[in-house]
Amino acid sequence: MAVEYQRLTENELETFIRIRIGQLREEGAKEDIDLAPALRDYYRRHMADGTFVSWLAVENGKIIGTSGMSFVEKPPYFGCPSGRMGLLSSMFTNRDYRRRGIAKELLSRVVEEARRYGCGAVWITASDMGVKLYDDFGFVKNGNFMQYKL
Repeated sequence: MAVEYQRLTENELETFIRIRIGQLREEGAKEDIDLAPALRDYYRRHMADGTFVSWLAVENGKIIGTSGMSFVEKPPYFGCPSGRMGLLSSMFTNRDYRRRGIAKELLSRVVEEARRYGCGAVWITASDMGVKLYDDFGFVKNGNFMQYKL
């Protein structure tokens, strides 16, 4: 059966959250809290106000791939005169479906969402596994990105 693509709705949210937590574990995160309530709150609020969108890859009713784009705004700068930015997250493809173009299709769809939202840039903190996908798509490393954890 063919892979179908659809936008995330409240109906798929619990499965999406389970997949997101699994993805974080696969990437090496050390789970020391129950993240599900915070994710549920975030996704519900931001889906409702249009500042988070996700496209899903589905086969036979099963979610096999996910994507996510959060929209944020900061003061405009030369590289992004609108100040609107997309923060890419939740890019995940089930292990059995990798290397079939699913992630590229999901990425294309959420990048188009960012374009429609008026974003001037899309950012991601890429896992080692995802770097080739983003390089091939046209993302460029920004060596100045730093984080301060509070």
